[in-house]
Amino acid sequence: MHAFSHGTTSSTAVAVPPSLALPVIEDSFPRQLHPYWPKLQEKTRQWLLEKRLMPADKVREYADGLCYTDLMAGYYTGAPDDVLQAIADYSAWFFVWDDRHDRDRVHGRTADWRRLRYRLHAALDAPRHHLHHPDPLVAGFADSVLRLYSFLSHTWNRRFARHFHEVIEAYDREFRNRTRGYVPKVDEYLALRRLTFAHWIWTDLLEPSAGHELPDAVRKHPAYRRAALLSQEFAAWYNDLCSLPKEIAGDEVHNLGISLITHEALTLEEAVDEVRWRVEKCIREFIDAERDALRFAGELADGTAEGGELSAAVRACVGSMRNWFSSVYWFHHESGRYTVDSWDDRSTPPYVNNEAAGEK
Repeated sequence: MHAFSHGTTSSTAVAVPPSLALPVIEDSFPRQLHPYWPKLQEKTRQWLLEKRLMPADKVREYADGLCYTDLMAGYYTGAPDDVLQAIADYSAWFFVWDDRHDRDRVHGRTADWRRLRYRLHAALDAPRHHLHHPDPLVAGFADSVLRLYSFLSHTWNRRFARHFHEVIEAYDREFRNRTRGYVPKVDEYLALRRLTFAHWIWTDLLEPSAGHELPDAVRKHPAYRRAALLSQEFAAWYNDLCSLPKEIAGDEVHNLGISLITHEALTLEEAVDEVRWRVEKCIREFIDAERDALRFAGELADGTAEGGELSAAVRACVGSMRNWFSSVYWFHHESGRYTVDSWDDRSTPPYVNNEAAGEK
């Protein structure tokens, strides 16, 4: 079975391997794309160059094909252009950081990673003071965070910072796990994955995209929270399904399939089937949760102007949660990040810089 998407970076239709095809996504989750996308791609490419986050030759050869801007433009489709640009640049930074984390571990650069970890914590709390840091990864992070902090209140900023401090520490746990070859048990892995995939960061960013900060009573309402969690769980687990060959080749220990093989005594084929079953279950449960979340949004419209605005914001956020399914799905089949079989070395992505920037 082949499913096709006409990609945003190419006029060529993309075939989805049968083992990864999800007909329900292709049929019931229409793909959306923010109209600002072409400018978004151009400006994020320029930002990567200006901030020296990737070498110029890597940006020229790989940046567009990695489709980082496609992923965000397919998610936050109702965001104002400046909000989407800030999110897209931050997302591109996140992927570069993920690659540095991986290369530091592969090359045994424990001290470099430890310094970077502390600097990112500091930049998150005081981004303005780190805009000119000698490590481009720290300076780029400060720039993107400062822009994200400009859209909503200090309360939202503090929440975002709290959530990302947790992400940094989760990345450190991954670094230590990989150092000692420790494969987390399934439940432990799932809890860690919610942090390393930054579930609550991407959910936080729904609010500036909708132009409305949600009160705690709304964000924490079971109907809203369940829909948000399921959209992120789908993304994380589908990523695990698609990246399993890449991560086995790179001696990774953090993948749901790897945890199932190690601790549940599943074969590779059985593990793939289990991860796929979980992914499909997420989709089915989201459809029910989405209905509940939209019903909740309707209840917020109490006849007041404030209630109407809040209801509309929740509807916009839930609509973006739905967009995440198709955006994540097609990203994994269009991005050069997952074309492992085309790489000269299956364990070394061709778009990464193996040096520890800022530590020369």
